[in-house]
Amino acid sequence: MVYLLSSSFHNGVENLPMIEFVPTAKNIDFSSYDVLLFTSQNAVFITNETNPAWLDFPCIAIGSQTVKKIKELGGVVVGAGESFYASNLAQMILEKFANKKILYLRPKEIASNALISLKDYGVDIDDRIIYETKCKNYNTSHKPPEGAIIIATSPSTIKCFIKNFGSFDGYKVIVIGDTTAAALPLDTDFIIASKPLISECIKLAKEISNS
Repeated sequence: MVYLLSSSFHNGVENLPMIEFVPTAKNIDFSSYDVLLFTSQNAVFITNETNPAWLDFPCIAIGSQTVKKIKELGGVVVGAGESFYASNLAQMILEKFANKKILYLRPKEIASNALISLKDYGVDIDDRIIYETKCKNYNTSHKPPEGAIIIATSPSTIKCFIKNFGSFDGYKVIVIGDTTAAALPLDTDFIIASKPLISECIKLAKEISNS
């Protein structure tokens, strides 16, 4: 059995979402900015619910799902990270948008300070916390059976899985990327997907299941 620690639906896996998203901004003022920056589809969704005026502004995004969500809601993407890492997106912003005033709409906790650190390179960027993540609470009846394959999609999902179920002992663990892998306890056996995509994690899980 394969368990995905996310609410994102995919065929052939069991969803066991570990985190929930809580909006924290009652209003967002975009009026003094040229470009909006998103690093998650959750930020796009929450921004749209808070102030639909964001649709009047061009957007920079990282991750295919973030780009997809912006376009689905009617937004315009003028720049997208070629990889899935904040450091690469920061380099792209330096090269293409250094003369723009940017608003970074983000969660309370972030895995990298690369985008905020653009200020140190003269980029006019502000960040606004618009939501925070909290662990969902489960009882032991929801604990995956021993031998199951667990797909972890972020450091937060790892933290919340441990909070709910104690450890990853007895499981085969697949992580979506290096940053997520670094959040695992040191004695955890894990495999990193070849690309930082949930679909790649699921593909690897199925290969392991069939081997």
